[in-house]
Amino acid sequence: MASESIMKAPICLVENRKEQLKVNLEAIQILEKISQPVVVVAIVGMYRTGKSYLMNRLAGQNHGFSLGSTVRSETKGIWMWCVPHPTKPNHTLVLLDTEGLGDVEKADPKNDAWIFALAVLLSSTFVYNSMSTINHQALEQLHYVTELTELIRIKSHRSPDAIEDSIEFASFFPDFVWTVRDFTLDLKLGDQVITEDEYLENALKLNPGKNPNIQKSNMPRECIRRFFPKRKCFVFDRPTSDKNLLLHIEQVPEDKLEKNFLVQSKKFSSYIFTNAKTKTLRGRIIVTGNRLGTLLVTYVDAINSGGIPCLENAVTTLAKFENSAAVQKAVDHYSHQMVQRLKLPTDTLQELLDLHTACEKEAIEVFMEHSFKDDKREFQKELVTTIEQKKEDFVLQNEDASVKHCQAELERLSKSLMESISRGAFSNPGGHNLYLEAKKKVELDYNLVPRKGVKADEVLQSFLKSQLVMEESILQADKALTAGEKAIATERAQKEAAEKKQELLRQKQKEQQQLMEAQERSFRENIAQLKEKMEREREQLVQEQEKMLEHKLRVQEELLAEGFEKKSEDLNNEIKRLKEEMATAKKPSLFSEILEGLADILILSLPGAAKLLGVGVKYLSSLIS
Repeated sequence: MASESIMKAPICLVENRKEQLKVNLEAIQILEKISQPVVVVAIVGMYRTGKSYLMNRLAGQNHGFSLGSTVRSETKGIWMWCVPHPTKPNHTLVLLDTEGLGDVEKADPKNDAWIFALAVLLSSTFVYNSMSTINHQALEQLHYVTELTELIRIKSHRSPDAIEDSIEFASFFPDFVWTVRDFTLDLKLGDQVITEDEYLENALKLNPGKNPNIQKSNMPRECIRRFFPKRKCFVFDRPTSDKNLLLHIEQVPEDKLEKNFLVQSKKFSSYIFTNAKTKTLRGRIIVTGNRLGTLLVTYVDAINSGGIPCLENAVTTLAKFENSAAVQKAVDHYSHQMVQRLKLPTDTLQELLDLHTACEKEAIEVFMEHSFKDDKREFQKELVTTIEQKKEDFVLQNEDASVKHCQAELERLSKSLMESISRGAFSNPGGHNLYLEAKKKVELDYNLVPRKGVKADEVLQSFLKSQLVMEESILQADKALTAGEKAIATERAQKEAAEKKQELLRQKQKEQQQLMEAQERSFRENIAQLKEKMEREREQLVQEQEKMLEHKLRVQEELLAEGFEKKSEDLNNEIKRLKEEMATAKKPSLFSEILEGLADILILSLPGAAKLLGVGVKYLSSLIS
């Protein structure tokens, strides 16, 4: 909720003490309360370059993230500030300010690389902040980007070649924004005026030559171009020429700052608010605040255990939490809707089953909306079996309500009959006919009672059966009847009882058939909604692959234009593999196999599974063909 995402000040998200990363549980608790999608903006850069000031601007405040006024780095670890997004309703803007890179007091330089990698993994927009100009030195300081191939893993089963993983970085990396502070140059290339973005792209061009130093200097450029498809640049004038004011810039009123700097700051903020995208995972899985917290804990645990943060493992861990919650949400929805709409007892079992079908359909929709990466369909199976159990509980409740209602009505309607029996009203000659008339009246009145429910006939049959001994006693005591008439009456009573027993048996068989048909509808609904979801996911996958193909072709074209034929050719293997993956994604064969597997799981988890197997095969054939 929006109110839950409001923080008056930043809080440390990841502590960095003695070169050891530790997640702050208080910050995680804040994230856990944010069920909204998040836009995550992280900023990194060398220490004392004014990162915190920019983040405070995004938060709409002068104070917040610690700026510091000495040569010591103030921000240790990663600090977080969650605020309502100013332009995206029902979204939370999560600002992450990282400690300065290249702090000379650090004993382990790899610690900086982990902070850098976490900022990339967590953000949807990644801001790199530097001073003065984008030159060779500035790019050298960005060597952390070249280390990402060793610090981030896409898949749990990694190939021996780390490049295999890095090929896919562009599919999930955040947008890249380079902010250049205290910029004093003219934005010109020769005599031609250029934009900030053109300035960045020109700085990222590879230098020709096979000298190892040149190749090393090209690495950050090449990685930025390959890993970050969407790039943006902003340059800022010096905020003030007064050094004393600069030391305490958070306290300086806007009218004391340079106008150009203010314009540039507003331009930067406006761009972030408008263009910074919602954080998503592969497959367009939207990240909420609580999901972000789970991802962070997974990544930091991997780092502290000496491993490498793996996106696939993190998503799998997240999916277990989310899918379990999705099952619970779906079951709760089903139970709540059934309780709200169900009036016990129902006239027929079919009335209850129709309501069950409608509520189950909604519950499956809830599950499909909130679940993801349920590859083995274990959570969908859990949903099916749990709702089946809930349905059986409602069936039993319905039967119990019917029994109690019918017994109470029969007790009321038969009161006069039972009193007549007690006082011997039927002990006289002709009493048997009088008894039959009185009993028939009870039956007729009972049949007029509305909404007796599914146990109406069974309860009546039980009542009539309880009267058989009394009826036989009255019959035999009736001196107005001959022995032959008594025998005929006895035979008629036995025949009626047998007919009613057969009628009850037919009703039970009909109800069993209705229950089987309800299970079949459940099976069909689960398969149909899964098919629809899988088709959407397949379309999204193809769209993502097409986007990556477009990016790789653009990089290849740029390399070719810059004279790097060999690097351009090397991309052919990536492009070929991506095209093969796209072709596979479009094939229905894998889709059919998944559906068939789910059919087995769902059918065998239901009572009467053997009877449904034929239905499953037949229905799947109609879906897949």
